[in-house]
Amino acid sequence: MERIWIYQADRELTEGEKEHILDKLSGFTSQWKAHGKALAAKAEIRHNRFIILMVDDGVAPPTGCSIDKSVHLLKEIEMETGLNLFDRMQVAYRDGDGVKVVPREEFERLIAAGEVTDGTLVFNNLIASYPELKTAWEVPLRESWHAKVFLN
Repeated sequence: MERIWIYQADRELTEGEKEHILDKLSGFTSQWKAHGKALAAKAEIRHNRFIILMVDDGVAPPTGCSIDKSVHLLKEIEMETGLNLFDRMQVAYRDGDGVKVVPREEFERLIAAGEVTDGTLVFNNLIASYPELKTAWEVPLRESWHAKVFLN
């Protein structure tokens, strides 16, 4: 099974940033190891906002130290680009054909105003496996963990 980590940017990436980040991630994943074993890893960017790191557990599972190295790399990318990739108080949702990211308070205001409904598609960045990207990443608000927090 492929294990994944999703990092959500607080703003849309420019083409130059995307190129730089993918280049950096490609170099990292090709050298990424856990206890001396090469990890079968890759990275991608979706919707110009989400950096997704993937590791095939079947080849070699990541360890705490190897995961720490990936977090360090993402922190480095933050410093180079001015992005915020670790703000868990930002909510990403579909708005027409685009993706918006807003602070929690703004998301609550949008729900109260009826601009975001229980059918609005939200991004569940807590998913942990590659197959879940197709089935559980982008789901209606009512079917996500977001419902427990925002639809009381």
